[in-house]
Amino acid sequence: MSDFGQKLGGITLAPYIQKAMALIGVARKAGSNMFRHQMSTLAILLDYKMLDPVLLKASVIHDLFEAAAGLPGVSRREIVSIDADGQAVYDLVMEVTIRMVDGSKEPKSRYLARIMQTGSERAKVLKLADRISNLIALGFVHDPEFVKRYLEETRTHILPFAHKINADMHRELSDLVADRERHLLVLSPEEQNARTSGK
Repeated sequence: MSDFGQKLGGITLAPYIQKAMALIGVARKAGSNMFRHQMSTLAILLDYKMLDPVLLKASVIHDLFEAAAGLPGVSRREIVSIDADGQAVYDLVMEVTIRMVDGSKEPKSRYLARIMQTGSERAKVLKLADRISNLIALGFVHDPEFVKRYLEETRTHILPFAHKINADMHRELSDLVADRERHLLVLSPEEQNARTSGK
């Protein structure tokens, strides 16, 4: 077994995966469900050989409080009591969770600026892995306007900061954005309309 594999074997993820299973019934625009997105984000971090236990555990439940708030087992008390990392994991999840401001959701541009410009290093890396997962799933979205908005959001709010956070993840993000933009250019307006209407 590799040194990486041995170190990974010492990180207990199962209790966090059990919490994430609350997201199995939560659908995504790209199909599938939010649980699979959590697992995809974890896999991306592992692919980049990241072994920070708090980061990996948070990746498994990073959307839990946005997408499953109020469900049984989804509370601060439940998360912090999982293990010795519980409080740090909860804090990181809260850092990457969209906040309520005066009764309204934090604007997406402000949310991304908060993480990319003033967030902790863990939050920045987690957001890059989350965005890579979302861009991969974007290939299954058949709404050209949504895709355009998401790509522009990535170019404006993520890519300018990504290189300093992790050069390899920045490269993958840039490649994914360019690939998705090429696919948009290939589609004629008629094809775009047909895909949007499901014909």
